[in-house]
Amino acid sequence: MKTGRRTFFILLQLFGALIWGLGFAFQSIGMENTGPFTFNSVRFMLATVVVFFFSVFTDAGKRRALKKSGKTPDPEYLKDHSWRSAGLWKTGILIGVLLSLAGNLQQVGILYTDSVGKAGFITAMYIILVPVCGIFMKKRLRPVIWLGVVISVAGLYFLTINESLSFSKGDVFLMACAVMFTVQILVIDAGSQRYDNIKLACIEFLTVSLTSGVVMFAAEEPDIPSILAATVPIIYAGVFSGGMGYTIQIVCQSKLEPTTASILMSCEALFCVLGGYVILHQSLTQREIIGSALMFAAIMIVQLFPAKEKNKSGN
Repeated sequence: MKTGRRTFFILLQLFGALIWGLGFAFQSIGMENTGPFTFNSVRFMLATVVVFFFSVFTDAGKRRALKKSGKTPDPEYLKDHSWRSAGLWKTGILIGVLLSLAGNLQQVGILYTDSVGKAGFITAMYIILVPVCGIFMKKRLRPVIWLGVVISVAGLYFLTINESLSFSKGDVFLMACAVMFTVQILVIDAGSQRYDNIKLACIEFLTVSLTSGVVMFAAEEPDIPSILAATVPIIYAGVFSGGMGYTIQIVCQSKLEPTTASILMSCEALFCVLGGYVILHQSLTQREIIGSALMFAAIMIVQLFPAKEKNKSGN
């Protein structure tokens, strides 16, 4: 991939991290009126609608460009990029189930924590877990990765373990969320290059909305007035953090290596602290500042000493 195009996708993913980071504050505000599963079900249904219409718009543009060029499209390409592609639906549903698990664990974790900044840093653990999972794929880990793991574990200690040497309920949910995001990132890396990214995101969001909706009706008591009271957080989380942010993730992961993409996505933790401070007027304790600094150091160490990975797609 040419340097200019690579820089574009790096900046685009960084913008996605900004959207996600600020989204933690809106997610916290939204649960003042709705349950976590209600919030996620509604926000991702909104994201589904937005991305579906965006897909219709981009498909029309592609057809016009193809007609203008006079080129004959590859039948296999058309098959994989069609709504009728079974592989597209299987991959989208799988990614959606993983995002549903990760997103709902995150939402419940935010409900039981007193700082969205802290929640953002714990969620960012996937930056370390993604390369570590490479062990199971028979990939050799560089020594710097192990250094990052050690530092991030120390950071997690300060962020999550209180003076009585115990985890809070929210911390456990957030760490489980980081594990699920790790798996989701790896699955997207495997499937995003073959299928239409926008359609893949649309199916992913629909899956999250439906799976969250099942739990919503089973465990919560959703009602229209409560949902309407959370309109602003739901719109931000659905249109921006959900529809825009996760679509950016799929598009950028089809162009960038998984380790690079996860590093950029993990910057949401820094934007999360900013959002918590500006929007919710929250601040971190001295212990949490130390933990955040260690987590940031781990992220930067992995970023400053990148692996020599092959560029994707050769574009």
